[in-house]
Amino acid sequence: MAMTSDNLEIVIPANHVSGPKQGHWTYDHYAALPDDGHRYELVDGVLYMAPAPNIRHQNAVLEVASHFRTHVKLTGLGQVLTAPTDVQLAVDTVVQPDVIVILKEHLDRMKETRIVGAPDLVVEVASPGTITYDRREKYDTYALHGVSEYWLVDPKYQTVEVLTLENGRYVLFGLFKQQEYLRSKVVPSMSEVRVEQLFAGI
Repeated sequence: MAMTSDNLEIVIPANHVSGPKQGHWTYDHYAALPDDGHRYELVDGVLYMAPAPNIRHQNAVLEVASHFRTHVKLTGLGQVLTAPTDVQLAVDTVVQPDVIVILKEHLDRMKETRIVGAPDLVVEVASPGTITYDRREKYDTYALHGVSEYWLVDPKYQTVEVLTLENGRYVLFGLFKQQEYLRSKVVPSMSEVRVEQLFAGI
C-alpha cells in the first residue's frame, strides 16, 4: 500500500512515485508531477514527501510571515512569500521553505512559476515529522546553495534559532526565546519583534 500524507509522520524519500531513479530527478521531472495533494521536495536528485502540516505549524507560519511582511515588503526592502512556493536551487534541487525573504536587489530571481536561485533568508517551522529533515538535508542544502540566513522556528518550545552563512557554513547567530528580541543580519528591523509575538494565540 502506498504511503500517503494522511498517514505519513516523517519526511521520507518518495520511492513509490513513478519517475526516474532516486538521485536522478530534475526540476523538469518534479514540475511534471501530478497535483495529488502531497508536498514534495527535491534534494540532490532525490524526491522527498513531507507529512501534511498541522494547525500549530500553519499558525506559526502565518505569524512569522506577517511580521516579515511588516519589516520587509511594507518597508520596500523586498518580498516575502510562503509555501508552497518552489525554490529551484539547482537543476536537481527544488524546495518549498515555509517562509521566504528576497531582498529587492535579488527580485530578478522571482520567475512566474518559481524562484530560481537562493533567497536571502528562509524560515522552516519545525514539527516532529520534519525537524530531522530541516536540520540535516535542508540545513546542508541551504548552506551549499548560498542562503544567507536560515531560521528554525520551534512552536513547541517557542524558540527561534537564527543561523548565518559564513565561509559556506552556518554559524549560530542567536537562539532566541520568550520575551527576547529577535536579531537578523538580513532584516535588521526584526530586532523590534519579541519571540513571544511570533507565537501569539498558538
